[in-house]
Amino acid sequence: MLREIRGSDDFLWLTSHNFRKTTATALDDAGVSTQLIADHLGHSRVSMTQDTYLGRRTVDPITAQALEDLLD
Repeated sequence: MLREIRGSDDFLWLTSHNFRKTTATALDDAGVSTQLIADHLGHSRVSMTQDTYLGRRTVDPITAQALEDLLD
């Protein structure tokens, strides 16, 4: 099914990794522990899940303002 969808030029960016990241993010947002998310994704190391699939939730105010300024 993924191959059929990707047949269109509009979806060449779509990979199975996108679904794995979306799943990890949804589970993280739902409050599931990182250990359980790692287990679900089949990772033997929680650090792999954290580094690759879960975003950092820290936003530096100076960096955020600099990006806002660039967009104005």
